[in-house]
Amino acid sequence: MDLTQARETKHHLTDYARDLAERYGVAVTPQASVPDGGPLAAVRAPTVSIGLAPSAEPGSYQIAVRYRLGVPAARAVVRRVAAEAGPAPDVRRTGRIRRLSPGRRASSRSDVVEPQPPVATALALGETSRVRPLRPGVSIAHVDVTAGTLGGFVVADPDCAVPGAPDLPGGPDALYALSNRHVLDGAPGDGVLQPGPADGGTDPADRVGTVAAVVPLAAGERATVDAAVALLDDPQVDLDYPVGRITTTAEAMPGDAVEKIGRTTGHTQGRVSAIEMDDVLVGYGPELGVLAFDGQIEVESTAPGPFSRGGDSGSLVYRADGVALGLLFAGSETGGPDGSGLTYVNPVDAVLTALGVRLR
Repeated sequence: MDLTQARETKHHLTDYARDLAERYGVAVTPQASVPDGGPLAAVRAPTVSIGLAPSAEPGSYQIAVRYRLGVPAARAVVRRVAAEAGPAPDVRRTGRIRRLSPGRRASSRSDVVEPQPPVATALALGETSRVRPLRPGVSIAHVDVTAGTLGGFVVADPDCAVPGAPDLPGGPDALYALSNRHVLDGAPGDGVLQPGPADGGTDPADRVGTVAAVVPLAAGERATVDAAVALLDDPQVDLDYPVGRITTTAEAMPGDAVEKIGRTTGHTQGRVSAIEMDDVLVGYGPELGVLAFDGQIEVESTAPGPFSRGGDSGSLVYRADGVALGLLFAGSETGGPDGSGLTYVNPVDAVLTALGVRLR
């Protein structure tokens, strides 16, 4: 199928899958437990994520179908969707998909969640120590979060006039660190540490800035990005690490070779296995439950081991030519070539637009 035909087919299948989910009475519930043992509300949602995958024929596309077991009627829904998708759809079981890092440490906040620590510092391949000047790929987090990854650096974009874009503190030349909402989540002015608390960061000794803006996520609402920025105290940072300055963005295409540098798995290589994935169900624990993300990029590893693990949340995903494609935020239990899981990525332009910033 060409791109136009593939998109039309995907749109039809997405509506079909949602209709099937309603008819089969499918419900998805959060997997984590509430700290006080209270009940968890079920979230009505499809069991199938649908997007566009590369086809064996250059320049053509096939339908990507992703599903998880353990949900009532999942197999029946998948079989019927796959049958409607045309010849040889790319069908994979992902298992559960979760945000790829931190939980919140003990806090007085009413929406506190149980800690979900990233991979232990001693086992991480990336940079978990104190790094100055700051650079992409290092451990970073809100003072009450465990640890995630500093994805890159951004500045306010005066040409961004999207309704709802946040008002950023600091002047026109202020520099911000980019990561996920669940890495930097907090109130404006809250402290941000490098390294993150799980890696030994303490306040105020390792404080590098303050929360500047967070794209909101709300239980029961569909989402596109999980993103936030921190206003840095010191604008002297390493803008050229690891592949030179990344200031250009592009839409990901199926089959694109990509890289990322993260706090846990370090520098890894992968391939865009699907784009425009809708109904990607991501577990956020009791704080938010299961959220449905639309328009997401999916990446599979092209080397031994996973493309990402817990603690890599917030990593910038880019092509080898230094063009940014997205912001890493979640991962699945399985579905990759060696069973190590798939990685899910917010499109970078959607992230930058939501925050009113551009890459520096």
